[in-house]
Amino acid sequence: MTPSTEIRTGKVEFDKMVPLVRSFLEQDAMDVVIDGKTIRGYRSPDARSIWIRDYSDIMRGIRYFEPDVKSAVEHFAETQAANGRIFDYFTTFPEKLPCERENWTKYVRVPVEADVEYRFVKAAYLAWQATGDDAWIQRLLPAMERALNYAMTHPWRRDERTGLVKRAYTIDTWDFAYTAGKHDWLQFQVDDDTFWGIMHGDNSGYYEAFRIMSDLCLRFNEMEKARAWSERAKAIHQAMNAACWNGAFYTHFVKLTPVSIPGVDEAAQLSLSNPMDINRGVASHEQAVSIIKEYLRRGRHSDAFAEWFSIDPPFPEGVFGDPRLRGGTYCNGGIMPLVGGELARAAFSHGFEAYGIDILERYYRLIEEKGETYLWYQPDGTPASPDTSTSPDATPTDGWGSSAMLYALVEGLAGVEDLLKRF
Repeated sequence: MTPSTEIRTGKVEFDKMVPLVRSFLEQDAMDVVIDGKTIRGYRSPDARSIWIRDYSDIMRGIRYFEPDVKSAVEHFAETQAANGRIFDYFTTFPEKLPCERENWTKYVRVPVEADVEYRFVKAAYLAWQATGDDAWIQRLLPAMERALNYAMTHPWRRDERTGLVKRAYTIDTWDFAYTAGKHDWLQFQVDDDTFWGIMHGDNSGYYEAFRIMSDLCLRFNEMEKARAWSERAKAIHQAMNAACWNGAFYTHFVKLTPVSIPGVDEAAQLSLSNPMDINRGVASHEQAVSIIKEYLRRGRHSDAFAEWFSIDPPFPEGVFGDPRLRGGTYCNGGIMPLVGGELARAAFSHGFEAYGIDILERYYRLIEEKGETYLWYQPDGTPASPDTSTSPDATPTDGWGSSAMLYALVEGLAGVEDLLKRF
């Protein structure tokens, strides 16, 4: 039977959103053949490649209609390093035309990123939920465990003093780091000049991943492992809230290496992982309410067409090494449906139902006229373009943000949430 999802409310913005988002996602489907095996994934809006970061979130939308949710996850597991490290992405297509024309098979890990391993675990879990295949997820459990152990032990990933996951000074979960001018472009590498710190979104992601591992181990009667993963989840939850919560929202970057970036109030920066922290379960109800109110407050005082900031306030132009990263563009203050979808999902769970509906209605109005959706928009509503970001593409079928809105619609507004597998 072909998977099918339909919502009927009598309101056009909700009834048409499922087929419209599905049409975006179907255009993002990407088949690659590696070692004679066809692997089906969904491309990033930024490039013709399958990123575990985008894909693990996009799965929250495609699982309602896509029959193959396993092969991409399996390939990330099959290419895992011996120490547990997971690749960020793979592709068989040239990414940066016209400079790159080679159609070789390419695998990339961006060293400054610390979120990859928990996203692999989440992707595997979502695939298991969609298929209900116990034998499949049991075979994957050792790879999932190795991935999380890497994040908890590697000196580039774990801060021994706090017990939290650390990263280089990037913009939230993005993949290039601040260098104070010591590198001549975007810095993707870890080196002796790296500014280290704690980014809340990494740690809420690992909290959720530890809980996933505990639940799966419990299901398969591995009681000792289930308890151990549960204890790890409790520990990172406590440490993250102690280190990152500032009384109103989660501080963007808690510095381990002293550094100050002139031209921005870093302590005031509200970054895109805050709504995700809520949906991953690391924020209490009171904290969730505070975060949502902060978005509402900033929306009232902003000239932007929506309050779905990647980060607010943004960093000064060019401080990350590329002059195109002006305030209000891309991950430096661009307006992201990804953030709006996560925020709407959180709103439905914490007493702001009218706000969740408002976000979904605004998103529908944004996309319905032209049938286009972008990863980010400038504050005046101008959509992304390759010449205004550091990425080779800016597709009008962004699956990352549109699937987040679908996630909010199905789980938040409709209230249909898979608490185990196959509903």
